[in-house]
Amino acid sequence: MRVSRPTALAGAVLALIVLAALIVPLLSPYGYANPQWTRIFTTPTLQGGHWFGTDGLGRDLLVRVMWGCRISLGVGIAASLISVCIGVLWGATAGYLGGHIDSLLMRIVDVLYSVPFIPFVIVLTVLFGRHFLLVFVGIGAVSWLDIARIVRGQTLSIRQREYIAAARALGVRAPAMLRRHVIPNLLGQVAVYATLTVPAVILFEALLSFLGLGVQAPLASLGSLVADGAAEMQANPYVLIIPAVFLALIILCLNQLGDGLRDALDPRAR
Repeated sequence: MRVSRPTALAGAVLALIVLAALIVPLLSPYGYANPQWTRIFTTPTLQGGHWFGTDGLGRDLLVRVMWGCRISLGVGIAASLISVCIGVLWGATAGYLGGHIDSLLMRIVDVLYSVPFIPFVIVLTVLFGRHFLLVFVGIGAVSWLDIARIVRGQTLSIRQREYIAAARALGVRAPAMLRRHVIPNLLGQVAVYATLTVPAVILFEALLSFLGLGVQAPLASLGSLVADGAAEMQANPYVLIIPAVFLALIILCLNQLGDGLRDALDPRAR
């Protein structure tokens, strides 16, 4: 499988960010939640030990940005895996069984599409309090809907093929048919869409954290760091610019990787 230069570059940049996010907090003498009142808003410098500077509580911004990358990527990957599992099972079941079951399952998808995302998360916060798991619940409630529709459409096409008719004639039941024949033939398209879902989920998480509905202090995601930096964008712009650059790089790299995977698996998409 041939990889284009932009895709290879995006993969290398993303790998460096992931490696830095894992290693830097372990090697740094500063903690992500430890304030230093004598070093509030220290500008970025290579001599003082704070390469990215410090925030309004004197916390090392490099360590906090790396922790933010950890949390944003972790939420993006975990929520995307959950949404892929739900979407594939839902869409494949609806597409293969068809009839009234298909209509019922897809009407449920339509109803969930009509639910506003932000008010839904606010309701969850009011009912259950601010908890990190609510980020997964809120994002997972909406991110699997597109995958379910795509998988359903592909399953409707697969259901008409000869080997499905042959397996049905041999008495293969629906659960075994989905497990052995339908879902394995969907993995290529699902892998492409899952790669493109991760940046969308990271943006969802960043939006929630920016609005104060996501990760709570002292933990920080890239979205919450951008929100904190927005309040200091005039006096200390580096507090906003640095996490925003990392968030943009991660989104761009993941989108490029998704496009490269799509082109590799489906040359007609080029």
